[in-house]
Amino acid sequence: MKVSVSQQQLAHGLGMVSRAVNPRSTLPVLANILIASDEGRLRLSATNLELGITCWIPAQITEEGSVTMPARTFSDLISTFPNDTVYMELTTRTQTMTVRCGTNSTDIKGIDAQEFPPIPVPDLSAGLTLTMTDFREMIQQVVFAASTDETRPVLQGVMTTIANNEVSLAATDGFRISIRKMNLAAPFEKNYNIIIPARALSELARIATDGDQTLTMNVPPGRGQVIFHLKNAELVSQLIDGNFPDYRAIVPRSFKTHTVLTRSEFLNACKQAEIIARETNNVIRMEIKNNPDRPGEIKISAQAEQTGTSDVDLDANVDGIDITIAFNVRFLREVLDVMKTHSVVLETNANNTPAVLKPVGDENFTHVIMPMHLG
Repeated sequence: MKVSVSQQQLAHGLGMVSRAVNPRSTLPVLANILIASDEGRLRLSATNLELGITCWIPAQITEEGSVTMPARTFSDLISTFPNDTVYMELTTRTQTMTVRCGTNSTDIKGIDAQEFPPIPVPDLSAGLTLTMTDFREMIQQVVFAASTDETRPVLQGVMTTIANNEVSLAATDGFRISIRKMNLAAPFEKNYNIIIPARALSELARIATDGDQTLTMNVPPGRGQVIFHLKNAELVSQLIDGNFPDYRAIVPRSFKTHTVLTRSEFLNACKQAEIIARETNNVIRMEIKNNPDRPGEIKISAQAEQTGTSDVDLDANVDGIDITIAFNVRFLREVLDVMKTHSVVLETNANNTPAVLKPVGDENFTHVIMPMHLG
């Protein structure tokens, strides 16, 4: 194997795939990145057997070949090089790669590419085509609500449903549910109900940066995997096996109080209250008042014995009964952060039943949040 490649593109590609490396694996090859010539381009791949990321970068290939290089050593070396051409030459007998750039020449011992787990190839003709920008936004609006509790693996995933020419994503940690829907541009004949790890979708959103592109989602039958194919990259993930909660049954159908607020003001008030609330499990109180002869008002307050108190008053359009309700302010901040509209509506019934936050003018995003106990 003999190739030359731009340092910037090689460093970018290594940064993209190295998130799938498992440095603590009992299989030494999983701490490595596969480097292979592939039809005039250089292919970089990494996997931890649950998540695999591949990318292709332009390269001058003088001699075909493949090898796996220790991810950290190789990436750290490339990142120190100047913005110049990197020359790589493999001595197959010893699996040693000579890497040259500028005045530097380094020999790194690798592991035979034959030991690297095979990366599945998607059947692009059977896949679902999605617009990258839209799907990336969908991911960002749900993944933060997935659980990080390893004892509940199902809740570490995102329920992905494709049916009736619509794709929907839903994530929950038991205290909140984020649901985002999108109509498909063209009919898709297959229906899917699969649980994709939230981490895999977060990585997809991270590498899917070219907004004008499309991506193809492929679910090979009987393999328990999903493959996302982009123009110059691919991500493959194991699916999570299990029963996702029936989240649709939890979404309230009617409300006694509708409160419309300016999103940026509400978000800023939450950030201010969180400074005090983080000392007391992030609890804030919201007093929502409907004033018949003037705009409604909301008082957001936080109290911590050691730190002090915080009160923020906001104007709002309040329709319905007055209510005092407590929330985890971090949960409010996280959902307001991923909403895009000027105004949001908070819909409530009682201080011990689920509330709903929605962007005004966007029917595709619903966020359910459980209130906290009022002390």
